[in-house]
Amino acid sequence: MKVMILAAGVGERMRPLTEHTPKPLLRVGGLTLIEHHLRRLAGEGLRDVVINVSHLAAQLTQYCGDGSRWGLAIRYSFEETPLETAGGMLHARRLLGEAPFLALNGDVFTDYPIGRLSRNGLRAGEAARLVMVDNPPQHPHGDFALDAHGWIRHRAPGGSGLTYAGIGLYSWALFQGLAPGRTPLRPLLDQAIGRSSLGGEHYAGAWEDVGTPARLEALNAQLAESR
Repeated sequence: MKVMILAAGVGERMRPLTEHTPKPLLRVGGLTLIEHHLRRLAGEGLRDVVINVSHLAAQLTQYCGDGSRWGLAIRYSFEETPLETAGGMLHARRLLGEAPFLALNGDVFTDYPIGRLSRNGLRAGEAARLVMVDNPPQHPHGDFALDAHGWIRHRAPGGSGLTYAGIGLYSWALFQGLAPGRTPLRPLLDQAIGRSSLGGEHYAGAWEDVGTPARLEALNAQLAESR
């Protein structure tokens, strides 16, 4: 199964660090964020990787190369300007092929065993399956609810749910009718919820959205203490 790492964003909230360094090349625990992903993918036997690039693209392509030093085969989907998540996925379709594919955000830190998603695959009726995590302090109410049968629902007004981890397994059915161009993922997920075709699973392990310099610093301090 092919894997897409989403790495095209500018990283506005991470400025000034991202003015000269793409966010996935920021370091956590001595390694770049993207290298943590690449090592985990190699360990899970997931070899075919597509990385979308735009902001400071040359730095990412030079750092990752063809992926051979990790035992991977990496190809790149170039975006003149960042196309957001759904737009970036659709733009990379020629590289990803027509089968379901895995995707993960290049700016999260996690020990989630992503190979589990590929082994389990999609259930009947699922257009996509998302990994959900406990809500971080900066996002206390979460994104969606997850029912007892593993289907994602809209959370009740004023209620709490879980947070989308930026990790998922997608079929092209989710993108049916989508025109090329800049498009966020959330509207497609909302539509899939309306069709009862969005599955999910809860992961309680390590996960951090490394979205600001303060969170990056805190994560590095936490990892240093745990050594």
